Amino acid sequence: MSSELEFISRRSPVVCTAGCVASSQPLATNIGLDILKKGGNAADAAVAVAAALNLTEPASTGVGGDCFCLFYEAKTKQVYGINGSGRSPMELNIDMLKQQGFYEENPLPLHHAHTVTVPGAAAAWCDTVSLFGSKKVSLAEILKPSIDLAEHGFPVSEISAKLWKDAVTILKAPNNKHGLELLINGDTPRHGQIFRNPFLADTFKELSNFGKKGFYEGRIASAIVDVLHHNGSVMALEDLKRHKTEQVEPISTTYKGVKVWELPPSVQGLAALIALNILENFDVKAMLHNSTDYIHVLVEALKLSISDTMWYVADPAHVPVPTQELLSKQYSKRRSALMSLQRADEKSVHGNPFSTGDDTVYFTVVDSEGNACSFINSIYKNFGTGLVPAGCGFALHNRGFGFSLSPSHPNCLLPGKRPFHTLIPAMATDADTDQLLCAFGVMGGFMQPQGHVQVLLNMLEFGMNPQRAVDASRFYVEYSKEDTSWKLFLEDGISRAVAEELRARGHKVEWPLVGHQRALFGRGQIITMGDWWKSSDVPSSESNSTVRWAGSDPRGDGCAMGY
Repeated sequence: MSSELEFISRRSPVVCTAGCVASSQPLATNIGLDILKKGGNAADAAVAVAAALNLTEPASTGVGGDCFCLFYEAKTKQVYGINGSGRSPMELNIDMLKQQGFYEENPLPLHHAHTVTVPGAAAAWCDTVSLFGSKKVSLAEILKPSIDLAEHGFPVSEISAKLWKDAVTILKAPNNKHGLELLINGDTPRHGQIFRNPFLADTFKELSNFGKKGFYEGRIASAIVDVLHHNGSVMALEDLKRHKTEQVEPISTTYKGVKVWELPPSVQGLAALIALNILENFDVKAMLHNSTDYIHVLVEALKLSISDTMWYVADPAHVPVPTQELLSKQYSKRRSALMSLQRADEKSVHGNPFSTGDDTVYFTVVDSEGNACSFINSIYKNFGTGLVPAGCGFALHNRGFGFSLSPSHPNCLLPGKRPFHTLIPAMATDADTDQLLCAFGVMGGFMQPQGHVQVLLNMLEFGMNPQRAVDASRFYVEYSKEDTSWKLFLEDGISRAVAEELRARGHKVEWPLVGHQRALFGRGQIITMGDWWKSSDVPSSESNSTVRWAGSDPRGDGCAMGY
């Protein structure tokens, strides 16, 4: 029951002057700090945290899924990006699925083996270290703390135990021969119970000893293909062997003197940036935080940006994506003109930029030199497909569920194609000086761009410190295919009066969401450089001090720590 998770605590932001880590698991946060203290930088520590979260929060993340990161290099003030997502099997296509009874109106079941694309996380971990790492610590040193933890065991945290329990059915499914490897005597671990995962330790040892080949060739690759073939997939060893991470150029927009950075398609980072461009046309600060007017305007802007994203975002290797046109201020001004300040739009649809008229972990690291890594890793829905390769200690994701089965859609399934991806890490820099302001993110499917906008505005417009910015009550808007309309979910902490006033404006409101229901609003982490959010002016160089301010979402089990 939702009442099992009461919100009764208060946190202060963590302040420090050297390394800082914020994640959804304290054990993972601590492992990241240890790597920083050994001489590793933000990229090295981020991969160490990713590995630890695979162990401590396996329902949400791991090497059986995908990951993405933004890396800020303090020396050059440049932002770099990695797309660590995988592609569909070369033998999989829409015609095959149609012959099996799957099409747009009758899509694949969420846990079907056909929804497994090549897991990209393992390669991206290796490439993050090789491209951006300090070269002072090896991949083996980065993975060793998680190997030790996997072999000796750790006590399972509260929310992780809940996620584990929710997935017990798929882990024990008759078709899932090795799902029991992630259980204890046929059941999920309880809160505080010690869990050991020697199979995952062995997987990390393969990565340590052989790098990417240790995952995409040999024993692990064969185990992945075997369990997928047993469940009807056409994934081949060659699909795994040919996988490559892609280094990408991040995209950005400016909002009141701040440059906000996201990753380009095939991910939904555009949704946050388009929404910010639209919101620049309104005085949102004057509307007051989480007031009826404020939530209404943000929701309407996000409906428009999400509608654009859901149509245009696809794998750019297969279809051109009009990123530059969608990010133009002129286009967003035209889109903002469609918004009514008094009435909800029930049928928001994508625009024409050429016209002239949901489970994941997010974490962030800043090192003593000011480098930052904004990192997100996921196996999509709770334990993904739930399918566990023999002797590997992880589940395989179901990210291919994000494909459209309509041949006319830009995001339609094709062989060797990346699906539309929800995963988006974020950063913000000073638009004039390129100094890092913060590395931040909010996990949770289509909540992610909505969380980015809300958390960032909490700081930029309302002067909240990083912890208050992630604490504040949130909303989530979602398009329902069943009744072809938008639904608005409001977290406990938003008043009844606001909920009723939003209903009066035509929003289909569900309020209040409490306890474990709050998972719908994601879990965020944030580290800022300096206290620039205290000023209503454009961030100045004086605010870019050596002090790191960090916040960790109370909707998760984690914490921020620094030294």
